[in-house]
Amino acid sequence: MDWKDHAARLAAVATPPGSRWRGPVETVPRHLFVPRWWAWSDPDDGWVLRDGPSDLDAWMAAAYRDQTLVTRVGPLHADHATPGSVVQGRPTSSSTLPGLVVQMYRHASIGEHSTVLDVGTGSAYGTAILCARVGAARVTAIDVDDHLNRVGRERLAQLNLRPQVVTGDATGPLDGQWDRIVAMVAVPTVPPSWLKALPTGGRLATTLVDMGVILTAEKREDGTAAGRIERDQAAFMHTRRGDDYPSRDPALLERALVEDGEHVGPSRYPVLDVVEAWDVHTMLTILAPGIAHHYHEAGDVRVAVMTHEDNSWARAEERDGNVIVHQAGPRRLWDYLDQVRDFWLRNGELPFRGARATITPDGVITLRRGRWSATIGQ
Repeated sequence: MDWKDHAARLAAVATPPGSRWRGPVETVPRHLFVPRWWAWSDPDDGWVLRDGPSDLDAWMAAAYRDQTLVTRVGPLHADHATPGSVVQGRPTSSSTLPGLVVQMYRHASIGEHSTVLDVGTGSAYGTAILCARVGAARVTAIDVDDHLNRVGRERLAQLNLRPQVVTGDATGPLDGQWDRIVAMVAVPTVPPSWLKALPTGGRLATTLVDMGVILTAEKREDGTAAGRIERDQAAFMHTRRGDDYPSRDPALLERALVEDGEHVGPSRYPVLDVVEAWDVHTMLTILAPGIAHHYHEAGDVRVAVMTHEDNSWARAEERDGNVIVHQAGPRRLWDYLDQVRDFWLRNGELPFRGARATITPDGVITLRRGRWSATIGQ
């Protein structure tokens, strides 16, 4: 199978000219790490299993496109599925699009002799890229999923790469110290164990849950870390501790879709699909983390629903350009969204991109830009 021309074309897309990461992308056979994957078809058919060896052309086209390939949905690995398997739920593991893998490694400022903790082994493709860049002896990969780690070791060994691959919760205690920590999963805030595992001057690069941002920081002598929110966008699956993510109680969403609110009134803004508005979603999450969103359109009617585990909910309905908002529970969730949109109109942008970040030893993040500040993880 001639995969090298495919990998060279992928490297040209996924890495900038002159990048030291281009060689690793060109020389690592991504298809080896993703022999099977789940592809989203449509709401009726849902997730459909794709088997690479049964269609070599489709395998090469998918594996060497700069795209994410989902390898696990809910608790079911594509490796374990059979043709016609029905799977429901959220993606729980993937082979991240190579361009984003490289972007995270570049933000981590990985040097030739850096030791690296790769958080979220996944398919182990990113781990292979790291090994090709700095040598397998300097790489440790960690994932909560033992199956992923086992097959990851096997596939890495086929390339004569033998990094340390650890099964465990990367947000808990860590056994070791590394110059760089790079996460291919999103965390609610920086785990204290990461700062303990970095030497003074060590650097981390991660994304934050539901925020679509990349946080980089370097550890200081006093045990804190200082850095910033990068200008690039990125999003990863959340860290998990079990086979699947905890499910939300559907009863609150069902109520929010039909009930009258305790507070009902017009909105100053059109209905918005918040999840698709990255910056708005990020700023809203900073103000009020943990909100779940539901959005649908039917003809010229748009409906957006927000729910929170504290039993707050909001529903905005737009018909003929008129928007009515229903809200109930201990907090007015739609009011937080209005605050975000007000800020954007007054200031021309939202302040978190480029914000300076400080991280305490217990993982609390403080962001500052101009007169704006926010705390995450407190």
